Amino acid sequence: MNAHSPPDRTNAPWSVAVVIPAHNEQATIAACLSTVLAACREIASRADTWVVVVADSCTDDTALIARRTLGHQGEVLECAHRSSGTARQLGTAASLARFQGLATQTDPRRVWIANTDADTFVPADWLRVHLQFADEGFGALAGIVCIDPESDADGNVRQHFAATYRVEADGTHGHVHGANVGVRADAYLAVGGWSYLALAEDHCLWNRLRRHGWTVRSSTRSVVRTSGRLQGRAKGGFADTLRTQLRSLHARA
Repeated sequence: MNAHSPPDRTNAPWSVAVVIPAHNEQATIAACLSTVLAACREIASRADTWVVVVADSCTDDTALIARRTLGHQGEVLECAHRSSGTARQLGTAASLARFQGLATQTDPRRVWIANTDADTFVPADWLRVHLQFADEGFGALAGIVCIDPESDADGNVRQHFAATYRVEADGTHGHVHGANVGVRADAYLAVGGWSYLALAEDHCLWNRLRRHGWTVRSSTRSVVRTSGRLQGRAKGGFADTLRTQLRSLHARA
């Protein structure tokens, strides 16, 4: 962690934001948010939570469904950038502004920004696990993903993904997914936050955190289920990676 900003090891409550960019995700956003809200309920005794969905260039009912599902437990922003990095930046800024408005002396060392995707489903203990690492003083956490079985009826994508997805015996790994990454607000602000990138904004932020000396952890203790679809919303994104891997596998067969 940054020597100028040691972790706050007091028993002060956490403020936890969950930021979710979404582009035409009306088919999955309600289910995604249902799992996120369940995770919020699990930490309700020790954290104030707020969920922000950023509906980016949506032409479907993503924003409407998200507002209906969230109710008073979050907010929906609408923009037209076609950039996951920009969407995450807007959602994070809105979350930080809300927490600052509730308590003008909010310590950014007690604010955790969890991130996932609109086609992803988190376990009930997702935020609790994130806060365990936050309590230990880590400035950021990168979890892992697995393929949601309901998005892969024949199992081909899951089987190949599991065979090629490397994790270490000690529970560490080399992956960074926007669908499962969290960062403490002081670390986030110190390195300039999300970049305005349409792709790989997660790696960009993670690399800057490491370069600036923040203590970060990659762990298999945090795992979420994400879509195994092969036609994604972002060119060059996770779906394109899966499709390329499958093509390579079939070419070798």
